Amino acid sequence: MSYFPDSPSQNLHAFAFSHRRAGHGHKPAVIWLTGISASGKSTIADALDIALQKQGRMTAIIDGDSVRGGLCRDLGFTDSDRDENIRRVAEVSRLMMEAGLMVIVALISPSSASRHYARSIIGNEFFVEVHVDAPLEVAEQRDPKGLYKKARAGQIKHFTGIDSQYDVPVFPEVHLNTQALSVEQSVEAILDWVGHNDSRG
Repeated sequence: MSYFPDSPSQNLHAFAFSHRRAGHGHKPAVIWLTGISASGKSTIADALDIALQKQGRMTAIIDGDSVRGGLCRDLGFTDSDRDENIRRVAEVSRLMMEAGLMVIVALISPSSASRHYARSIIGNEFFVEVHVDAPLEVAEQRDPKGLYKKARAGQIKHFTGIDSQYDVPVFPEVHLNTQALSVEQSVEAILDWVGHNDSRG
């Protein structure tokens, strides 16, 4: 069972710099792309970042592999370490969102409980869950990093979809069937959702 600890200190009171959210002329958000490895998260995140910048929005990308090499390099892939990885990313994303940015997170985030916790950190109003949906067999065929092959051979433990579970999102804000949608169509689907829910200044 996942465990998400509360803050150890009761004497911390974060100042609400809410005025910064409107500083870039658009509503900030955290667009959280979740899906199994090789589902297309990073590719879509990159294209979405370009599209949002073309609309004049200030953006940032947090990619799973990038944080694993720095912010979360001390963590493994057990359930508890994955939960802590997601907590850290959610906290950083919230700070970026508070600065008025559109934050794009590309992270497997396999546990529904951890994604719910990330939403609670960021705030439901600003959290956009996007399920980048690809069947396991399709992801294995793509396998650009050869990770599935290594996991099948027992060289990688706790690999999502092989010996670690992925909880499919039940009610994501956006569902992308990557077998049916191109990268461009996937980006348009996200932009449509953002546009309908954006309160621009």
